[in-house]
Amino acid sequence: METTELLKKVRQIEIKTRGLSNHIFAGEYHSAFKGRGMTFSEVREYQYGDDIRNIDWNVTARFNHPYIKVFEEERELTVMLLIDVSGSRDFGTISKTKKDLITEMAATIAFSTIQNNDKIGVIFFSDKIEKFIPPQKGKKHVLHIIRELLNFEPESRATNINNALSYFTNAIKRRSTAFIISDFMDDGFKDALTIANRKHDVVALQVYDQLETEIPAVGLIKLLDAETGTNTWIDTNDNRLRMMYKTNWTEKQVQLKQQFLKSGVDFVSVKTDEDYVKSLIKLFKLRA
Repeated sequence: METTELLKKVRQIEIKTRGLSNHIFAGEYHSAFKGRGMTFSEVREYQYGDDIRNIDWNVTARFNHPYIKVFEEERELTVMLLIDVSGSRDFGTISKTKKDLITEMAATIAFSTIQNNDKIGVIFFSDKIEKFIPPQKGKKHVLHIIRELLNFEPESRATNINNALSYFTNAIKRRSTAFIISDFMDDGFKDALTIANRKHDVVALQVYDQLETEIPAVGLIKLLDAETGTNTWIDTNDNRLRMMYKTNWTEKQVQLKQQFLKSGVDFVSVKTDEDYVKSLIKLFKLRA
């Protein structure tokens, strides 16, 4: 993308997503993620109604009277975006590609983050770690992230979510909130997801296109696998084939949701022709 065109696109994304974060998400974001990081403040005598899990047994034994630990919310949160930049993100059939949707969602979250004076960083991944942007604060940093979202070209077109989650868990030492944004056309990452969510607060945002859920009857067409480069001719007038395609998508979605549920990860799916704002607000409200 030419520099002038890139700057224009960055400005368009900034105007749209910053407005959304200012007027809609700032409050919802704070409610959804406040208190995820708590730091020890002091001890005081136990009072009726206090959570017994916070009892400080050492101090209690010393004074022969129950004392509890008092925690306070950490003012600063670290947010990480794990962005899938594999070949399948270029797919889209109606109003925008999955890449367009990923960029807008990520930018909205980024502006919501700095609106609350939090740090934000990014990990771009394919089947390897393509780029790591360490967490920082400020509008200049967010605009840098948006430029990378728009213009970054990965070295690989394949996907390995397990690798991305393992890298994230090892690279980010302090507990953070992480949004992994992907179409999740991969498997074998359940253990890495569970481990990441034990250390951090992981949220999964799935992007997909209508044509990935079912194929219309339009005759003989050639399908290209964007990650492997393989071409396949199929007859879309074959009712059995279309039904198998739809059933396969439905079954994979059920498995994916069960995987997130077992890992304790909040999850939302957004279609390329849908209003992602409603989906994010719904997610944030569920977490508040």
